[in-house]
Amino acid sequence: MIDLDDTDRDLLRALSRDATTSAGALGRRFGLSQPAAWRRIKRLEAAGIIAGRRVAVDRAALGFGVTVFLGIKLATKGRVSLEDFERAVTAIPEVQVVQHVLGLFDYRLRVVARDIADFERVLRRRIMTLPGVGQVEANVLLTEEALPGPLG
Repeated sequence: MIDLDDTDRDLLRALSRDATTSAGALGRRFGLSQPAAWRRIKRLEAAGIIAGRRVAVDRAALGFGVTVFLGIKLATKGRVSLEDFERAVTAIPEVQVVQHVLGLFDYRLRVVARDIADFERVLRRRIMTLPGVGQVEANVLLTEEALPGPLG
């Protein structure tokens, strides 16, 4: 792990809001030259602190107006059933995130659908037929605000 100074944290906050911001624009904003800002960004990437840059896709604009978080408790436990479940669930295109978690449920899924009827179809025909699925709990997303989180 590398030590982060205030400028590094400022760069991380700015890039977490808009990863397309150029090193020149970041440098001007934080009192650095373009090469100095670029070197800091490359150092953060090399240290694994910046793990990639992503495009934010507006799911609603693509016709996916419903997001549901599913808690899945497997009916049977064991290495084979976990691997079989993970392989099968990652093949479902509507499943955007698969998280193996500790607690009441074994997995947490983020599922997108066009509407509630489409979600019901995905749930009944794809998710409930996965190997090992036992208990399922659904929470429909109403609103979401993404925050950059703590930066040291």
